[in-house]
Amino acid sequence: MAAPYDVSVVIPTYNEAGGIEQLISALTDVFAGAGINGEIVVVDDNSPDGTGALVDSLASRYPVRCVHRAGKLGLASAVIDGWATCDGPIVGVMDADFSHDPKIIPAMIQAIRGGECELAIGSRYIPGGGITNWPWRRRVTSRVAIMLAMPLTSVRDITSGYLFCKRSVIEGVTLDPIGFKIGLEVVMKGKYQKAKEVPYVFTDRRHGSSKLNSGEIVNYLKQLGKIYAGAGRRQHASVIPPRAAREQE
Repeated sequence: MAAPYDVSVVIPTYNEAGGIEQLISALTDVFAGAGINGEIVVVDDNSPDGTGALVDSLASRYPVRCVHRAGKLGLASAVIDGWATCDGPIVGVMDADFSHDPKIIPAMIQAIRGGECELAIGSRYIPGGGITNWPWRRRVTSRVAIMLAMPLTSVRDITSGYLFCKRSVIEGVTLDPIGFKIGLEVVMKGKYQKAKEVPYVFTDRRHGSSKLNSGEIVNYLKQLGKIYAGAGRRQHASVIPPRAAREQE
């Protein structure tokens, strides 16, 4: 019988064998250091490099399990499938390539447990956050994607794929599995009253190659169009400004 974990973080993978053990080890250390009873749920899309089998072999040493899927079905759907296997009160998602700094997880979890918010988002675009080792084309693409979504929400890093939330935020919510931007879906459709952005510095991947391509950009535009057409503007949720911004007010 699986341990009754309090926090589950889903990591979608496709050909991430080169670095996945390092990330699992780092997350395990972060959980232990913060006293978090957490599990790591890798959702692997039948990676040809054996990522799924590697994760299976690590289950005896780390609080990790692998959800195996039949083929390359997409990042957002992988996250949704992973969350469906989790029972704990807090769930999250992060990338497999160390671009998301695991060290901010305790702050994200504490914000939720302390009642500051129901949704905590790792943010590159608030004071204290930033980006390193990214080519200018990626920076421009990211900024344009952010600007296109600005009328929808006051969340500054709407395209962040790094978040934790109460399970109740996504329960009973229909999330569109198109493309990469599961964070956009949760921010716009989730059941919450307050969101908090926690700053971190995004670092380009250590291993493997980026999954972003022109097809994913098109998927993002389709996803954004659906939200504009159907969800409207998210008026009822408030976003807690970062401390630096509050001190300047």
